[in-house]
Amino acid sequence: MKPMFALFMGVACLSTAVVGLSTTAALIMVEHAGAAWSGLPSAVLVLGSAVGSLSSGALAARYGRRFVLVLMYGAAVTGALISFAGVLGGSVLALVAGMPLIGFGNSGAQLSRYTAADLSPEHRKGFALSTMVWAGTVGAVAGPALIAPAAARAEAAELPALSGPIAAGAIVVAIAVVAVATLPRGLAAPAEGAPKRERMSVRNPVVLGPLVAMVGAQLAMVAVMTMTPVQLHEHGQGLDVVGWVLSAHLVGMFALAPLSGWIADRWGGRATIFGGVGTLTVAAVTVIGAPDSHHVGIPVALFLLGYGWNLVFVGGSSMLSRDLPAAQRTRAQGTVDAFVWGTSAAASLLAGQLFGLGGYVLVAVAGGLCALAPLAVLGRRPVVREPGEKAGLR
Repeated sequence: MKPMFALFMGVACLSTAVVGLSTTAALIMVEHAGAAWSGLPSAVLVLGSAVGSLSSGALAARYGRRFVLVLMYGAAVTGALISFAGVLGGSVLALVAGMPLIGFGNSGAQLSRYTAADLSPEHRKGFALSTMVWAGTVGAVAGPALIAPAAARAEAAELPALSGPIAAGAIVVAIAVVAVATLPRGLAAPAEGAPKRERMSVRNPVVLGPLVAMVGAQLAMVAVMTMTPVQLHEHGQGLDVVGWVLSAHLVGMFALAPLSGWIADRWGGRATIFGGVGTLTVAAVTVIGAPDSHHVGIPVALFLLGYGWNLVFVGGSSMLSRDLPAAQRTRAQGTVDAFVWGTSAAASLLAGQLFGLGGYVLVAVAGGLCALAPLAVLGRRPVVREPGEKAGLR
C-alpha cells in the first residue's frame, strides 16, 4: 500500500469512527443518564485528543511517526471495545472510559497530516497535508450513515441496538491500524546518533504564530457551531433545517481543504492564515447582521465559518511543517495540536455561558474577536530553517 494512500485511509477510517462513536455515545447517555450528560462522552474524547496530541509529538520525535500511528490507532480500537463492553453491560462509566482512548486515535489522525507533509517535496507540502484534512469529509458523511444499519445488525443479533455502531467503530478503526502498519518502518524516525530531546518553546515566533492562529480559529468555530442548533431551535426551526445548516458548515470545514493546500503552497502559510482570519471575520459579521436568517444568513455564515477555520488550520499546519528544523517539528506539532484540542473543550463550555448572557450575537462577537487574535502576533518574522538553507521570510 502506498504511504499517502495508507495515511488517507487511516484518517478517513478514524474520522468515520469518531463521528459515529461520539454521536452514538451521546444517544446512549440520553437514554441512561439524561440529556444533561449527553455531551460528556464528546468532552472526554476531546480531552483524550489533547493528551494524545501532546504525547504523540514526544513519541514521534523519539520513535518515529509510524510507531505512533500504530500505537494511537491501536489505543482507539481498545477504547471502542471498552465502550462496546460498557453498552452490553449497561455501564455508562465503561462507555465513557473508552472515550479518552478513542481520542488518542484521533490525535494520531491529526499527526497524519504532518506525516503526509514529510513525505512530500517542499512545494507540495501544503497540498499533501490538506488531503488528510479533506479525509475528514469521509467521516462527516460515512459516520452518521453507518449508525442505522449497524444498529439494525445488532438488533438482529439480539444485542442492544446502539451497541452496533460502537462495534462498527471498533472494526473501522482496526482497518486504520492495518493501513498505517504498511507504512515504511523508518518513517520519520530519528537518525542514528541524534539527540533524543530537542529544545522547543511555544514562544518561538515560528511556533507562536500558528499556535495563536489555530487556537483562535478553533475557539471561533466551535463556539458559533455549538450554539447554532440552539439558536435555530429557539426560533422554531426543525431538525431538517439544523441538519442542512450543519452540512453547509461541514462542507466548508473539509471539502475545500485541497484548495487551502494549494493556496499555502502558492502564497505561504501566513497568507493562508490571513485569508482564514478574514473569512472568519466575515462569518461573524454575517451572524451579527442576520442572527435569525435560517434561509440565507446563517447557512452562509456557517459555511464561511467552516472554510475560514480550514484556511487557518491548513495554513498553520503548513508553517509548522516547513518553517521549523526537522528535529523540533514533531514536538511543536504535537504541542500545538494539544492546545487546539484543549481549546475545543473550553469553547464548548464557554459558548453556552455566553449564549445565556447575550444570545447568539454575543457568541458571534466573541468568536470574531478570537479569530482576529493572530493579527497581534503574525507579521513578517524570520523563518528558522535547516542549517545550510538560505534564510528568508515567509
